[in-house]
Amino acid sequence: MARRALLDRIAGRLAMMHVSGQARRFFKAAERATAVQDELLTRLLARHAESDFGREHHFDKLRSYADFKANVPIRPYAGFAPYIDRLCRGEVRALLRPDEKILMFALTSGTTAKPKYIPITPQVLAESRRAWGTWGVKAVLDHPAAFLRNILQVTSPMDDHRAASGVPCGAITGLLASTQKKLVLRYYTSPLAVADISDALSKYYTIMRLAIPRDVAWVVTANPATLLLLARTANEHCGQMIRDIRDGTLSKDMPVAEDIRAKLTPRLRQDPACARRLERIIAEQGAMYPKDYWNLSFRAHWCGGTMGLYESQFPHYYGRVPARDIGLIASEGRMSIPIEDGTASGILAICNQFFEFIPAEEYEAAGDSGTALDRGITTLRSRELREGEEYFLVLTNGGGLYRYDMGDRVRVTGWLGQAPLIEFLSRDAHTASMAGEKLTEDQVVMAMRKVCDASGTPVENFVLAPRWGEVPRYRLYVEAGVARRMDRLGKELDSALGAVNVEYASKRSSLWLEAVELVELADGALAQRDEALRRRRASTSEQFKHQYLLPRPEMDGDLEQVPSRTR
Repeated sequence: MARRALLDRIAGRLAMMHVSGQARRFFKAAERATAVQDELLTRLLARHAESDFGREHHFDKLRSYADFKANVPIRPYAGFAPYIDRLCRGEVRALLRPDEKILMFALTSGTTAKPKYIPITPQVLAESRRAWGTWGVKAVLDHPAAFLRNILQVTSPMDDHRAASGVPCGAITGLLASTQKKLVLRYYTSPLAVADISDALSKYYTIMRLAIPRDVAWVVTANPATLLLLARTANEHCGQMIRDIRDGTLSKDMPVAEDIRAKLTPRLRQDPACARRLERIIAEQGAMYPKDYWNLSFRAHWCGGTMGLYESQFPHYYGRVPARDIGLIASEGRMSIPIEDGTASGILAICNQFFEFIPAEEYEAAGDSGTALDRGITTLRSRELREGEEYFLVLTNGGGLYRYDMGDRVRVTGWLGQAPLIEFLSRDAHTASMAGEKLTEDQVVMAMRKVCDASGTPVENFVLAPRWGEVPRYRLYVEAGVARRMDRLGKELDSALGAVNVEYASKRSSLWLEAVELVELADGALAQRDEALRRRRASTSEQFKHQYLLPRPEMDGDLEQVPSRTR
């Protein structure tokens, strides 16, 4: 063990030196971000000029950004779907150079029932790994106690199913984990096989069964709700968890396939000392949570947009551990690299994709992003952005997406050299406006956080839905347990919405909008709805995002069928 530890420290130091060099090159690139973006666009167009898409849009004749802008319209996924359908059938030339290899199609749920298939090429994978390396080395340097200690990472399978061409389709987190360096994989608390556990409870239980006896330094997943579920699962099954840790087993009550159990067996060691420590924690605290059995340096997950609503819950389970946002990341690519704790803001990932930005006001005025945007709409380069302003992202990447409408609203928070710092606010589909109030999901979450902070009572799950009527209003769906604890929740949220959105306050005072209506649902109803939506959209539990604000009236028809009581 001592020899292995020494070898790991030597290898770890060498790996840190290599990744630190990559990070330094990224920070230097930020000083000349404009030129870096120009060079990247030139390379991308040249690389795929022989694709059918490239020929149709004259890539071989494009000599400047102005040429690119004039020849290639901005379009959402629907505009690429015919080309991607051909990719799925094996016609690589549809969007990419004829000899390009497609490693997988990353699935993402979007807002429709049919998932999106995002092609992942070796170039996209390499860019993602470099960006994660930059993020990781900065996080560990800021938290040196985390170096060469264990990492709890939640991933999903990259091979959910196969396209007609035989290429795997699934979560890019699975591909990233499967191609991780062996040294790093040794410090993951869960082997790759855990990603293939389909039952959510069993997966969470197994992750914690493997992780609790380890010296975990940091926990990482996209959705912070996953970390809260992990902590609750371990505590709710603490008796069985302690027995499994003592005996070196994995409960047979958990429906885990035998082939997966066989792969986990080498890690299921007996640990009576850990079991006794957990029993003492329960005897003293009445429960066992990560703050009691781990010495965490930091936690890593999304902090921006609606994800901030979960922040108030973490001290109860994880203690006062700093949070490092993992960045604005989607199946389509990484958009930002955060470099500080406690903020969703990060440096624009200028070396990964070519970026354009549409002013939020123009994007909203253009209407539904399900169709191509008008060629006359304003698009700005990163150097043209203004601090404090909000924009929608358009990207071009190495996976065949050119001027792709992401539908992500971001705010510019500052600058590092020529590279803007951006923070994610919301998706375009998460904006509602019946009387000109233009209420965004991030504003709704901000308002609910104000209510929760004032009352000291958390509200983790709710849905706000616009309702047409002689005078329109918003309907707030919460479960009965929440409504019992906060009988004035509807009125308090109505007031808080006016505080965070002046147009909402104006429309309420002018009687263009009625007060928020509170609707009590049976306990568990919203969780069941989320699970049904997740299954319909073919999204993993880690990728799925609960939608707090429905953008259009009549989208809450399924909730109207649930037994409820209106106040």
